[in-house]
Amino acid sequence: MSSRIIGDTFFTDRLIRFSYCDPAGIVFYPQYFVMFNGLVEDWFNQGLRVDFAGYITKQRRGWPMAALNCEFMVPSKIGEIITLSLKVESLGRSSLKLRVGCHNEAQERVRANLVLVTLDLDSGRSVPLPDDLRQKMMSFQGSKLDTNSYDT
Repeated sequence: MSSRIIGDTFFTDRLIRFSYCDPAGIVFYPQYFVMFNGLVEDWFNQGLRVDFAGYITKQRRGWPMAALNCEFMVPSKIGEIITLSLKVESLGRSSLKLRVGCHNEAQERVRANLVLVTLDLDSGRSVPLPDDLRQKMMSFQGSKLDTNSYDT
């Protein structure tokens, strides 16, 4: 599946696999949260060009979800290809708020707001967002996100 950047938004495509679905072939809603975490990892690796795994294993920094607000509009089904989008809504001292979307063609399926916290994995405490990473993340922070439109 492909990833791309359009303006200040990171996009990646996902095939809806059997393992994401309930017996009816519809994505079981907690699987979206797994996909959102994968989207964040892809954004780090491909969009920000930083090694997500290296931050965890070498620098001992992580970005767990501290808050999540999610709306489900239309179910996604096995075999479909969906597009996930990510945009930075705001950056705090040690946190970042992301706006995430899920579409199939022009049909909005799911939208979510995530708050991630920069965490020292050894102490379990929040720490400031590294300056170099903050600068890279700022390129994904636009003035406004229009959740009613979708760029293909």
